[in-house]
Amino acid sequence: MKIQQIHHVAYRCKDAKETVEFYSKYLNMDFILAISEDRVPSTKEPDPYMHLFLDAGNGNILAFFELPNSPEMGRDENTPKWVQHIAFQVENVDALMLAKQELESAGIEVVGPTDHGIIKSIYLFDPNGHRLELTTVTATKEHLKKLDEVKWEMLEEWTKSKATVKQAEWLHSGEFAKGTASH
Repeated sequence: MKIQQIHHVAYRCKDAKETVEFYSKYLNMDFILAISEDRVPSTKEPDPYMHLFLDAGNGNILAFFELPNSPEMGRDENTPKWVQHIAFQVENVDALMLAKQELESAGIEVVGPTDHGIIKSIYLFDPNGHRLELTTVTATKEHLKKLDEVKWEMLEEWTKSKATVKQAEWLHSGEFAKGTASH
């Protein structure tokens, strides 16, 4: 089997309409489909829901469920807030900075930009508390090739030690940030 692409990823939302309006207004996603049923299709369990689908571009679909009969929505308290997030790619750094300006002008708190060496990102939260990242690729083909060459070595070393591995530490070196690194 070979996966073709992600059809959709689904998250829970607190309010279906508020969620659609946020993603439509601030991230320019088209609302493409809504499904509402009284029973869970896979288990036949009674549990009414509203299932929303938004176009995240290039065949990617972001979906949400509003579950009015379930306990209040929470998050995994054992995982830091910065770990679980949805990242959306924008065209370039100019588009990223324009998005930051537009979001902040609308009263939305934005963190960043953060330079990750191969991408630049900004971060915000949607009305449901989901952390969102808007990012753009800044890496060169050479940088991506060098990272590709060490990925398995890094994974094996991490698996054995569970300690930070150093094969790609050049990403955050002063020389790389200035564009002078030989990596």
